[in-house]
Amino acid sequence: MMELSEILSSLRAEPCDLPISNQLLPVVVGGGGGGSGGRGSSPSVSGVAAPSPSPQSHSSPYDLRRKSPPHPDPAPGTSSALPPSGGIAATFGSSSLPARKRPRRTCSLSTDGINTNTAAHYLQYELPDEVLLTIFNYLMEQDLCRVSQVCKRFQAIANDTELWKSLYQQVYEYDLPLFNPAPCKFEFVSPDESEYQNPWKEIGAAVCVSGVGANPLVKNCDISDCENVGLYVTDYAQGTYEDNEISRNALAGIWVKNYANPIMRRNHIHHGRDVGIFTFDNGLGYFEANDIHNNRIAGFEVKAGANPTVVHCEIHHGQTGGIYVHENGLGQFIDNKIHSNNFAGVWITSNSNPTIRRNEIYNGHQGGVYIFGEGRGLIEHNNIYGNALAGIQIRTNSDPIVRHNKIHHGQHGGIYVHEKGQGLIEENEVYANTLAGVWITTGSTPVLRRNRIHSGKQVGVYFYDNGHGKLEDNDIFNHLYSGVQIRTGSNPVIRGNKIWGGQNGGVLVYNSGLGLLEQNEIFDNAMAGVWIKTDSNPTLKRNKIFDGRDGGICIFNGGKGILEENDIFHNAQAGVLISTQSQPILRRNRIFDGLAAGVEITNNATATLEFNQIFNNRFGGLCLASGVQPTTRGNKIFNNQDAVEKAVGNGQCLYKISSYTSFPMHDFYRCQTCNTTDRNAICVNCIKTCHAGHDVEFIRHDRFFCDCGAGTLSNQCQLQGEPTQDTDTLYDSAAPMESHTLMVN
Repeated sequence: MMELSEILSSLRAEPCDLPISNQLLPVVVGGGGGGSGGRGSSPSVSGVAAPSPSPQSHSSPYDLRRKSPPHPDPAPGTSSALPPSGGIAATFGSSSLPARKRPRRTCSLSTDGINTNTAAHYLQYELPDEVLLTIFNYLMEQDLCRVSQVCKRFQAIANDTELWKSLYQQVYEYDLPLFNPAPCKFEFVSPDESEYQNPWKEIGAAVCVSGVGANPLVKNCDISDCENVGLYVTDYAQGTYEDNEISRNALAGIWVKNYANPIMRRNHIHHGRDVGIFTFDNGLGYFEANDIHNNRIAGFEVKAGANPTVVHCEIHHGQTGGIYVHENGLGQFIDNKIHSNNFAGVWITSNSNPTIRRNEIYNGHQGGVYIFGEGRGLIEHNNIYGNALAGIQIRTNSDPIVRHNKIHHGQHGGIYVHEKGQGLIEENEVYANTLAGVWITTGSTPVLRRNRIHSGKQVGVYFYDNGHGKLEDNDIFNHLYSGVQIRTGSNPVIRGNKIWGGQNGGVLVYNSGLGLLEQNEIFDNAMAGVWIKTDSNPTLKRNKIFDGRDGGICIFNGGKGILEENDIFHNAQAGVLISTQSQPILRRNRIFDGLAAGVEITNNATATLEFNQIFNNRFGGLCLASGVQPTTRGNKIFNNQDAVEKAVGNGQCLYKISSYTSFPMHDFYRCQTCNTTDRNAICVNCIKTCHAGHDVEFIRHDRFFCDCGAGTLSNQCQLQGEPTQDTDTLYDSAAPMESHTLMVN
């Protein structure tokens, strides 16, 4: 039996002299032909275009961008001309074809095979309209125009409104026809209100370059106001395109597809209704020093294996984003300025893996780089700053490599990893961000190595809501809050870091936080080096916690934790303070050279202390408040200075050895005669000397400083020199500030 293509070929050999629908044909360079052009308003195409000859291309250059493939591939052994399930009415609805009577005839065949004239006659005159409409549904724009020249009947069917509507909505991703009635003006028009008989046909590209060997020079052209794409390069075509004005096109300013590899320099691509440049289906290209801005979607889009090289371009003020790489897109983006885009400067998703290197990415309205939906990518040596939300956001199983970047002065945070985000984040400089330097949350497991995370206005690294991951060999310092915070089920591994200079502590673990902190150096932090509170239960092993401006480790409000083999030394307050129903385990730690006590336990707390060495601490080794009964075994407590007991024995006011900056543990009293409050305390020697004969009350054995010596009571202390006029006694170190970092998607 004769193939359908042979029958159509025989029909094309003798076409009827019928006109195509009034359409403006595009400029076409190469052998593949071009898409049909729009006639609503003629695009401006001026300048120099010097084409090179090329052989006929096998792929149509008007096979344009689609939401999904226009038709599913037929199953093996089936005919591609069969109608889809549900019949033609299910596909097109009510047809615009005129009703006509068709006599029922059969096609007669000769004994030698098919009679070509009879078969052609049957196809042209006898085949039902519905079958022809289904066949035409498999054709593209140019084929429909060609087949409409065969005869009047084919012209009527090929111009069916529902046929073109289906094709338009598959190709252009719009539900209504888009028109360009005036420069810089685009509008969707209902088909019922359009002046055109078939408004779905009014489309077209301005310049199309197609086919192997096509290599034009297109220079100083104005390619504007097209109702489709401005410049379309496809099917292995090349060419050099320089200093062109490409603007206000209804779809992309430029499409590059199917191994096309153009060179595009110094073009001005702007105010498109879609993207500025769209490379897809293995498109390539070298794009240098282009100014791409104010496009409705991204400035530059890469999709489906495309791999362009983009250097020294300025991509800015995109209404959705700057660069959008998706569906296995690749690309090299190097030394560009990407700024002032709505949403993120760079989007990477759906298994895409571009290289983003040495770019300036700044002032994004919703972030710098946004990697989601299993995106990857190499993000290196970029300067990312001044973005709203995070400088880099990683989520939903994405796993990029982020290294050697400067990420700073973000209006919210530096790096935000959430919703099972991953990633290797190493050797970056993350600083001066408004909230956290790095947020890690909701099942995320990134690895952060050898970063410098510093000078933030809140936290350095913030793990919350089951954030996990590894923090290794980082330098985390000079944050207004803690260097690291861990809360609400988060369980990171924090190993080999330097955490210092925090204005509110080194590490804060709270609200059921977990974590393994191992072999870190935690030093020179205001308040405690490590805070553990509110049912948190971290493990601290082999850390050095020293030179704290308050205590070494402070565990309170029901905190737990296992502390093993740590060196805790030279802290201004207690090496380890345990308070308020807390119950940690301390094993084989060395707690020494503290400026106050080694270990203090107070406020109904308890602890298990096993095989620790506690020595050379100023106030004493192990100091227990009234009612505290820890479990102790095998500890060595030796060579402590016992300055509190010595001061009491020498008749001194304890304020003399503590001032108001530390809290020695001993018996303290109140004086009813002097109207002391429940926030005041008086040491035993002041009770004997300064308040002799007064109505006094023993309170308990606990940590305090003496208000009599501090000069806060009505009578002057007789054992102390000039009063300090401090107004309050605190029995515990002040609680750390918890982060209220804004959580954003």
